[in-house]
Amino acid sequence: MSTEAKAYKVTRSEAEWRELLTPEQYAVMRDHGTERPGSCALLVEKRPGVFACAGCGEAVFDGRVKFESGTGWPSFNTPVEGAVETTSDRSFGMVRTEVHCATCGSHLGHVFPDGPPPTGLRYCINGVALDFRPV
Repeated sequence: MSTEAKAYKVTRSEAEWRELLTPEQYAVMRDHGTERPGSCALLVEKRPGVFACAGCGEAVFDGRVKFESGTGWPSFNTPVEGAVETTSDRSFGMVRTEVHCATCGSHLGHVFPDGPPPTGLRYCINGVALDFRPV
């Protein structure tokens, strides 16, 4: 199912999204773009805390499951339960699994089956799609 076809708990008009998000956030979160690797300060964030969707504020990843993948994007091995959904992404001539916020539908990144135990998953997330809240 396309994320655009689903009704989300948090919905906004395109004008509201453009007012809320920076141009880079909009390109990533609403147009399914990707930030440049290594360009986000959250890549090196190591304090205890919660990573929330920049579009709606819902917690999507706990800082305890963040790890250094060497890819240039913040990586996590499991999301907050029920916080993200996935769809098949067939762009750029390949098949990937897209990760989006379950509350507002914003594109967050992709998930790959090459992460560490216990899940073996690597949620490769655009830092501009996240807000960090230290605890």
